[in-house]
Amino acid sequence: MSHSFFAYIFRMRYIARWALMRNTRTENVQEHSYEAAVLAHALAVIGRDVFHKELEPDKIATAALFHDAPEIITGDMPTPIKYYNPLLKNAYRQVEAAAQDKLLSMLPEELAPAYAPLVRESDPEVRRYVKAADKLSAYIKCVEEGKAGNAEFKKAAEQTLTALREMDMEELEWFMERFLPAFSLTLDELQ
Repeated sequence: MSHSFFAYIFRMRYIARWALMRNTRTENVQEHSYEAAVLAHALAVIGRDVFHKELEPDKIATAALFHDAPEIITGDMPTPIKYYNPLLKNAYRQVEAAAQDKLLSMLPEELAPAYAPLVRESDPEVRRYVKAADKLSAYIKCVEEGKAGNAEFKKAAEQTLTALREMDMEELEWFMERFLPAFSLTLDELQ
């Protein structure tokens, strides 16, 4: 019997992000998921090693790899639309849950329990770090677009930075203070 879960996962590269914005460089969900995983891992390592929290960075990074998997079925819904009002937000959650169910049904039953917590983002602590990494990745995209002279992302950068600060996560502040400035530099300036 053939199972299509991984074939679907590999199609994340065809789902464009920031569809309502003019981009200097396009980004797809697969790229974003990798970046979110790197950032989620970093935030969890900072939480564990700097702030001495009981965290599993590998588990959190793995969850970030799958955090947007339902978008393979739903597409990437732009944030201003997804959160426009409570009715739309709840409807999108239902669509997302159906997409999660569909993806998990594509696995052999022996593997579904291992992937369900990843696809469903069922652990609240893990979800918090993945959400922070997701927002941080979006902010970095805005910074990079601004660096390229694209004013289209100015408002998104302001709103995303505000959302990051409202998360009130010491790991985020620590990361942003030490690592974010480098994202505004050119390659020559990084050296």
